[in-house]
Amino acid sequence: MSQRSSAAKVARWLVTKEKRDEAVALLCAWAANGPNDKEGQELLAEAYRLDPGSQLAQLAFERMEGIAAKDHAALDAAVAQWTAEEITKLEKQIARPNFMRAQVGFNNNVKYGGNVFHIQTEDSGLDRPHIITHLFADGGRIIKSHKRSYANDVKRDDIAMFVRALMKGQHMEMAIMLREGRFDDVIAGKAIGGMELLEDPPRLEVQKLATKKETRVEAPPAARSVPPPPAGGQSVSKLVGKPVPKEEKNRFRLTVQRSLGGGPAVYEPLGDEAILGAKGAISIEGEKFCHPTEAKIRWTKGRCWLNDLENGNGVFLKIRKPVELEIGDEFIVGDQLLTIERNPEPNDGPGDGPTYFYSSPKWPSSFRVVQIFEGGAKGACVVARGTTMQIGSAIGDFVFTADPLVDDQHCLVEEQAGTIVLTDLDSRTGVFVRIKGEQELVTGDELMVGRTRLSIEVLAG
Repeated sequence: MSQRSSAAKVARWLVTKEKRDEAVALLCAWAANGPNDKEGQELLAEAYRLDPGSQLAQLAFERMEGIAAKDHAALDAAVAQWTAEEITKLEKQIARPNFMRAQVGFNNNVKYGGNVFHIQTEDSGLDRPHIITHLFADGGRIIKSHKRSYANDVKRDDIAMFVRALMKGQHMEMAIMLREGRFDDVIAGKAIGGMELLEDPPRLEVQKLATKKETRVEAPPAARSVPPPPAGGQSVSKLVGKPVPKEEKNRFRLTVQRSLGGGPAVYEPLGDEAILGAKGAISIEGEKFCHPTEAKIRWTKGRCWLNDLENGNGVFLKIRKPVELEIGDEFIVGDQLLTIERNPEPNDGPGDGPTYFYSSPKWPSSFRVVQIFEGGAKGACVVARGTTMQIGSAIGDFVFTADPLVDDQHCLVEEQAGTIVLTDLDSRTGVFVRIKGEQELVTGDELMVGRTRLSIEVLAG
């Protein structure tokens, strides 16, 4: 960003702080202190919009146009005051706003046990630094509340982002605890909910996946199985005093769980890397939806990594916990390839009168899920009712009655605190999400390539 663009940004901020005179002085100083070009003229025009009778703006205009004037002392004082250093200092204050009136909160409906609950998260602002989340039932009864203080963090430079993340985490935490059954006794009237003061960070049992290019996601340490270093601490080549050819070993094993095209039941490639596809050691025979070089699996220091090679239809990983998704991410339910899209802006407004445009009733919706057919054509499209969509073969908003691999209630897609979360409802066949970056694999992970399904075992090496 140029210095003049920064000056314009700071001036707009000063106006919001009811400091219009300072904003005009800043605009005039930076309009006059530089070339008489479009950018400078826009600064001067903005100064005149704020104060059409500004004498300082008149002086800035004279200097920009080269008109001789007797006294430019006021303009020179403004230029001396509004230096680049001062602009930079104020920009940092913009990045760390003094949001005494609190940030805008989150509101979501959550389905659980056949009922609809409402979760509301609010920030109280820097003068009362705490976050409160309420869980509502029966259309308005508060059955549980969580409160966290951030008084020890108010001086952080990134306080706005910090509080936003805390609000989001606490909001999602309440939804997860509801689905875990933590409030069942309160809902049934057997226990009292009330307000609970929490000191630890929000507990989020959400799985992270490398669903974007150039991202790298590690597995949780508890899920890894890292072999111990070799005994003695020396390699064989050092002991004998001359190079020894590197021994090719099986670093990982892929077992075929499902295949429609035949081929081996197990893949045990030698070496530290293997290409997944017809041109590699993991050939996936008979799988027409697999590119010859679809992906690469790499072993290093006892850990295994999956890398998408951006050539074909991609590799999908079975989720173990709820997963955060974004618009454009793809996932598989049964044999159905689905993607999440943003709802288009409505364009059915009234035309020229006198008759109003007639349409079906609309309901608020956070996103839509679209089916993708072989060849890339789009199939069925279902919009979320509010913030939630359930997918299944018998019950839900998006129903696939003809797919035997889809359970009656298979999975749930919902928007929570501005984030789309995909949850497997303990289905028989699972839910798979497309990996586009670098994803660590651990023993027990399952992959899907086209219609072929494989499980991986990371060996000790």
